[in-house]
Amino acid sequence: MTVESTAERGTPRRGTAAKKTAAKKTAAKKTAAKKTAATRAPAKKTAGKKAAPAKAAAQRTAPGTAGGGPQDRPAMVQLLTPEGERVEHPDYTLDLDADGLRGLYRDMVLTRRFDAEATSLQRQGELGLWPSLLGQEAAQIGSGRALRPDDYVFPTYREHGVAWCRGVDPTNLLGMFRGVNHGGWDPNSNNFHLYTIVIGSQALHATGYAMGVAKDGADSAVIAYFGDGASSQGDVAEAFTFSAVYNAPIVFFCQNNQWAISEPTERQTRVPLYQRAAGYGFPGVRVDGNDVLAVLAVTRAAVERARSGEGPMLVEAFTYRMGAHTTSDDPTRYRPDDELAQWEAKDPILRLRRHLDLTGAADDAFYAAVEEESDALGRRVRETIRTMPDPDSMAIFENVYADGHALVDEERAQYAAYLASFEPEEN
Repeated sequence: MTVESTAERGTPRRGTAAKKTAAKKTAAKKTAAKKTAATRAPAKKTAGKKAAPAKAAAQRTAPGTAGGGPQDRPAMVQLLTPEGERVEHPDYTLDLDADGLRGLYRDMVLTRRFDAEATSLQRQGELGLWPSLLGQEAAQIGSGRALRPDDYVFPTYREHGVAWCRGVDPTNLLGMFRGVNHGGWDPNSNNFHLYTIVIGSQALHATGYAMGVAKDGADSAVIAYFGDGASSQGDVAEAFTFSAVYNAPIVFFCQNNQWAISEPTERQTRVPLYQRAAGYGFPGVRVDGNDVLAVLAVTRAAVERARSGEGPMLVEAFTYRMGAHTTSDDPTRYRPDDELAQWEAKDPILRLRRHLDLTGAADDAFYAAVEEESDALGRRVRETIRTMPDPDSMAIFENVYADGHALVDEERAQYAAYLASFEPEEN
């Protein structure tokens, strides 16, 4: 149907001259519209390209916007502003002296230094891969220091700060990424499980362990770490279901660092992550993951709740991965620079240092001592990694079965013959 005939609906028939005039006007309007569209199209395309990341950044920066307007925005637990000023929260309190504050600062600085050394070692070919925790120090140190020695930790592969709090030697973490071992530490020595590469599976392991703790009648708690991307995994959903039904003493600690590799959180969920807990029948809370004091207070309350028999709880630490997902990733391909700049202003170490300076809890001598200790840790990590001995090639077959297995014996013999084929023949 033509524009002209549509315009004539419900109107008296016009003469030929009137029709021609109307047709000319319509044609002129079409031509003008096409020119306007052609003129605006490139600008619209460019604006849309720039606006999309800005919109995404705004959604990630302002917590709770996924569920509705400002009236639906949840309160994020915060005890320390980005400027280092102490604030109070009605539900979570923390009384920490100057020694405690300095200890948290030292933990974060040393963890960041170790992480930076590991990244450099990978770039130099000493490690096969490395997942950096840069920007997530407060989430890990705050939660790690909230635990008791008898609590049990199930990490992913990025919890270097939690490992530090559990007393795991940093150089042991690097053995797996260098390819000389399958973990490097005894999990039962520190109640810190081996790193888990499979996304989300550790949440189920932790739930089963927590159910066992409850059956044993112990008053310890279990904590499972995972990221925002893993929260979309079926394993995590199953862990939520079983932990709720069996009232397991577990804390699910989600480090929402805004990006599941290259996928932003607004493409993973329609509601803030912590609200997912309500659907399973247990509480969830969002905490400022760059505020080490708030993370410490919230995690301490969550594990105490679990120990007292009140069941699971989900803690969403709202933080940011300032580095790459791993050293094989290039975040500049998907992440806007202005978003990174916004989060750098919320740096967790800088935030606590500002608080120490404001309260006079630390002086130049303290900062110099931490820096000196940091340099020493960096040197030790480099020297240890470069002098790590190669593993026994046949060790992979050990400890697969407690009492041995015929198939493993057969595979061991085959592999030994394969290795022997590379040995030079005697003349």
